[in-house]
Amino acid sequence: MRDAPESLLHKIPSALMVVAHRGTRPRMAPMTERIQFLRAVRQLHRVRSFYAAGVLLWAASAAWTGWQAPGSRQMWVSVLLLAVFTGLLATASLSLRRLAVPAHHAAPHKAAHTRHAHA
Repeated sequence: MRDAPESLLHKIPSALMVVAHRGTRPRMAPMTERIQFLRAVRQLHRVRSFYAAGVLLWAASAAWTGWQAPGSRQMWVSVLLLAVFTGLLATASLSLRRLAVPAHHAAPHKAAHTRHAHA
């Protein structure tokens, strides 16, 4: 029975090493998360540009087919795709607005230094 407590004490340093090692890992996570966040923002910008081009294309197509053959199947398909791309564009724009990433080159503005009278 006496060997049991000593064997537990022998295992404690290795357990502490595991805790210490895990304690250093979270420090690296914010930078990785920041990089992934910036990549996601760049991808959203690209997707938003694609959706804007789709909106322009399908608006032109809907207008053209509406002029050439009002009420035709092609016109309604163009209108449907215009609505889909408009919804996707709105979703991407709202997502980017919610993320609101400031430019990384912009320096934070510091308040002007005020003098305090010392007593």
